[in-house]
Amino acid sequence: MGFRENLKSELNYQGLLVKELAARTGISKYTIDNYLNTNGRSPSAASAIKIACVLGVSVDYLVNGEKLNGQKEAPPSKESRSLVQLVEKLPEQDRKIVLSTVNALVSSLKEHTH
Repeated sequence: MGFRENLKSELNYQGLLVKELAARTGISKYTIDNYLNTNGRSPSAASAIKIACVLGVSVDYLVNGEKLNGQKEAPPSKESRSLVQLVEKLPEQDRKIVLSTVNALVSSLKEHTH
């Protein structure tokens, strides 16, 4: 996948509209729409950096679908995205409890598999 597909995927994952991305980056909605168009142009390095910063991902990820260490970024499952969205709605203290519980479950799983 290339920039267009990765940007679409990340916008969808984050539930972000193009107009919101435009407002946060200072890049016009028309220009971002152009990046997302099948016949659209690629962004300049400066624009790609702005977009990556706002989305909280690396430019490498947007361009190549790769993390900074060169590993392919696996898209999160629908269940994972749903779980994250639900947990984000909780108060901070409850999020800490959920995180602690998940960490305990993972530790328990590791102990049983070794």
